[in-house]
Order: sequence, then C-alpha cells, then structure tokens
Amino acid sequence: MTPPPRTRTRRLAAPLTAGVLTVGALTALPAAQAHAAGSVVKVTGSQGNWQLTVDGQPYQVKGLTWGPSTADADRYLPDLRSMGVNTIRTWGTDATSKALFDSAAAHGIKVVAGFWLQPGGGPGSGGCVNYVTDTPYKNQMLDEFPRWVQTYKDNPGVLMWDVGNESVLGLQNCYSGAELERQRDAYTTFVDDVAKKIHSIDPNHPVTSTDAWVGAWPYFKKNAPDLDLYAVNSYNAVCDVKSAWEQGGYTKPYIVTETGPAGEWEVPDDANGVPLEPADRAKADGYTRAWGCITGHKGVALGATMFHYGTEYDFGGIWFNLLPAGEKRLSYYAVKRAYGGDTSRDNTPPVITDLAVEGDPGKVQAGRDLTLAVKATDPDGDPLTYEVLDNSMYIDQGKDLTTLPFTDLGGGRLKVTAPDRPGVWKMYVKVKDGHGNVGVESRSVRVVPPVVTGTNVALGKPATASSFQPGYGDCPCAPANAVDGNPNTRWASDWSDPQWIRVDLGTRTAFRHVQLVWEASYAKAYTVQTSDDGQNWQTLRTVTDGNGGVDDLDITGTGRYVRINGTARGTGWGYSLYEFGVYN
Repeated sequence: MTPPPRTRTRRLAAPLTAGVLTVGALTALPAAQAHAAGSVVKVTGSQGNWQLTVDGQPYQVKGLTWGPSTADADRYLPDLRSMGVNTIRTWGTDATSKALFDSAAAHGIKVVAGFWLQPGGGPGSGGCVNYVTDTPYKNQMLDEFPRWVQTYKDNPGVLMWDVGNESVLGLQNCYSGAELERQRDAYTTFVDDVAKKIHSIDPNHPVTSTDAWVGAWPYFKKNAPDLDLYAVNSYNAVCDVKSAWEQGGYTKPYIVTETGPAGEWEVPDDANGVPLEPADRAKADGYTRAWGCITGHKGVALGATMFHYGTEYDFGGIWFNLLPAGEKRLSYYAVKRAYGGDTSRDNTPPVITDLAVEGDPGKVQAGRDLTLAVKATDPDGDPLTYEVLDNSMYIDQGKDLTTLPFTDLGGGRLKVTAPDRPGVWKMYVKVKDGHGNVGVESRSVRVVPPVVTGTNVALGKPATASSFQPGYGDCPCAPANAVDGNPNTRWASDWSDPQWIRVDLGTRTAFRHVQLVWEASYAKAYTVQTSDDGQNWQTLRTVTDGNGGVDDLDITGTGRYVRINGTARGTGWGYSLYEFGVYN
C-alpha cells in the first residue's frame, strides 16, 4: 500500500458549510435567474474508457475548491466562469447551500457538494469517531446527509455528492496497529452505507469520497462498491496517481478534488529548519503540471477541482490561494490558461525573480534593522509598489500576517525592524501593479536576542524562584534554566501573581544591563530589583507595558542578588523566561 504523506499542516481550516471564508475586493456582478430543473449526471463508459456526462453530454471537471462565503457567490462566480471553470467543490452541505447552488447554476457552474465526516481534514484535524461502535454518530449522519440530498437533488447546481474528506488518513491520529485497520474498514464500509442511501434517494448524481492519498483506495475498493468513482487530494504527488491507479487494479475512474503546488508537508526544510515555500513562479507551474498529469490519464481521470479559489490573506492563503485579499497571482492565470480561459487581454502580475535577506538569515537580532532585497519586474511595464509583512507560524502557530512599516532604500532594498521575539519568522514581500495583481515571495529568518557587550555575570550562577513547573509540556522548567545560556530551555512559574526569579551572583557585583528573553508567557508588569542579603530589595526599574519578546534594559546597579519580580502576567499562563542575563 502507498505510504501516507508526511504529516500535513492543513492549508486552511476546511469549512463545514458550503463556504465560510473571508472575502476580498472583486467587483459585484448581478446573477441571472437559476434554471428550473436538475441535471442527470452519470459516469458512463467501460474499464479505462470512462467519462462524466451531464444530460447526456461529455463533461470534464475543470474546477476549483470554493472559499468565499455563500452570500458572495454572485460576486465571485462570474470571475470563476471567466477563468474557464465549470465546477466548484465544497466540504459541507446544509441550509446555507441553496444560495450557492442557485448562483452556480445561474452562472453555468456545478458543485461537487461535500458532506463532512470526522476526523476529516487529514492529520490533526477533527474529532475521533469509533466507526466500529459509535452507532449513534453513524445513524445521525445517515439521517442528515440524505436529508440534504433530498432537499437539493433537483437543484441544477449539483454535479455530484462527496462523502467525507481525508478521514482514512486522519484516522491514524486516533488509532494504530490492528485497531486502525478495523477503523478504516469500518469507515469505508460506512461511506458505502451512505452512498447506498443517497442512490436510493437520488439516482441522477454520482457519489464519491475524497481522501488524502491513494493509499485509501484499497479500503474503498474492498468496502465501498457503491461509490461511482474515487476522489483524491494530491499535490506534489499528483503525477503519481495514474501509476497508483494502474497498479491497484481499480475498476472505477476518479477525480482529483484538491491539487496544486507542493504543500508545506512535501517540501524540504530551509536553512532555518522550516518548510521552504515555493516561489510564485513554481506555484504557478505546479497548477500547470497538475492539470497536465490529470488530463494525461485519459478515460480514467475525469477532471479536478484544484486548490484554492480563496481570498484569505494569511499563512495558508499566501501558500495556496489564487487571489489572497482579492489580488490575482501568477497561479490564478496559470489555472485560467489550463482551463482554456481567454487571457489575451489580461494585465498580469509582477514577477519576483529573487528575494534575499541581507546578512545572515540565521542570526537576525531582535528589534534591530533587517533589510530585504527584492528583484521584481512587471510584464506590462506597470509601476510597482511594495508591502512587507511577517508571520509567527513557526513560533506559536499564528496564521495572521502583520504589515510592517519599511524604509525604501532604493533598488528593491526594503528596511524593516526585525521582530522582537526570538524564533523562526516568515518574512513576506508583496509586489503590486495597481491593476489588482500581486506577486508574493517569502523567506524565513531566525531571530535571536541582540548581542550585548560585556560579560553575562549571571551565566551558570545559582537561581531560585517563587515557583516553577515540575512537569508540563517541555518542563521541568526550573529557575536554573533561565541562566544556563541555552535558548531552548526555560523557567516557568505557577499561573498566578506575583511571581519572582532571582540569581545569586556570589559576591556584590556591579552591572549595567539586564536582558530578558521571554517565552510566550511574558510579564506585562514587573520590577528589576537588587539586594545584598536576599532580604532587603531595591527597585532599579519598573516596567508596566511589557509585551514579551526581548527586553533589553540599560540599568546601573550593584548587588549580590538580582531579582525579576512579576506583578502582572501578560497571558493566562504563568511567567516564563528562556534567559535572564545580567551584564557588567
């Protein structure tokens, strides 16, 4: 059996309704009236020579997964139609789906209508269901899904029904060994039960089931004979699907329900140890390549809904969306060309040929100047504008991008202030042409605490604290961790105020600087104190506006003991320091 893909960080949180994602800024266009009757959709032909037909006419799925909200269907579907798209795919079907189905039909587009089953979304997504024993859950879905099929089976916007998304793979996060095999058999058997019930209500639309890799297909082959065709989400490996189908001895055709450029789980790591995001041009080529491999499996691969017609302007959106914030990228036009849309009058995006970090991207000092050098041209000769952003995904799983003020040094050199929090950050440069198009490139930088001149007199000295976490996550987090010189170990306190940590310098020592490197659990308010006896304390600095990251404090003091006394936490957790440095 084909091995599963490397653990995947999902591109986007899969919507459980027809569309729940943020919208951008395309011009709204009125919709025509929806058709009055549903279509008859069939998988016809014989082994290796199949085709999809709609009302008796051949139909190749030229699709995209759908991101905007249902309410904005009339706004975006005309644009999709202009791209040559005839199909969109959703992950869920419910009462809100009618507006999308109606609008799709009005614009000559059909919908692969999804039904969500736990633990959908592949690794790390969704709850764990026991498909062997959880009869109430299965009965609930067997009631709910056919109810929506009954509601929408005569809607002309419906192309087919898609039961589940990546759950055969996702079950590996719930079970292992023989039990995992039992669950996968039970899940695919249940999918077949759903397919049978859908067919009994709606004989005019095919039923499929999507999973994350072709290794799921043997389970469907064994347990789900009532599926009309298979479906797979495959990105960088999409060109291997044909050989997997041929070697598997399958007797059903398939569609690819997600594909595009290499995903985060498929690319090598960069020098900072995080996935190396493909360049804009490579992403565009990924869509072209994928469509070529799909159409190359004639008579078996019946088309695709490539990923993703979305407008989210975040980590996953920059990786995959064709139009983040409504701005069209090279990938948008690559899909349009693949699907036969007319690009002859299009103004196309800026092309970024290089993005470099000046200096060592593995040693960017927190809060100091950081210069990015970008090389970009515009095919239409349009004047270009720039935007610089950062993202903390590889520090705290944050998805949002933050726009940064920058100084344009000329020649594509853009100077920003580096993030204040140590760790690996993503830096993005967007290049816009003023015509709704954008080029985007990213690089990672490893932010480190600023270099302090002088000697860290606290390094390796005895440290004590009001409390520490003896065992939680990466703990024990003893106070000694804050003075060990290791940026990966930390002190962590109890989750209450006040808390303190102090270092014993051994003898009365003069110092002039204190550097605090906070973990995510930082102090909003604290004092820096010194003492000769560990009992009587003198406050040297009071901080009331702490925001985490690195605090570099120029403080002149003398004493044997130096203490950080936290009075207000910045989070609901405790206080946590990677390093507590005292410099002479």
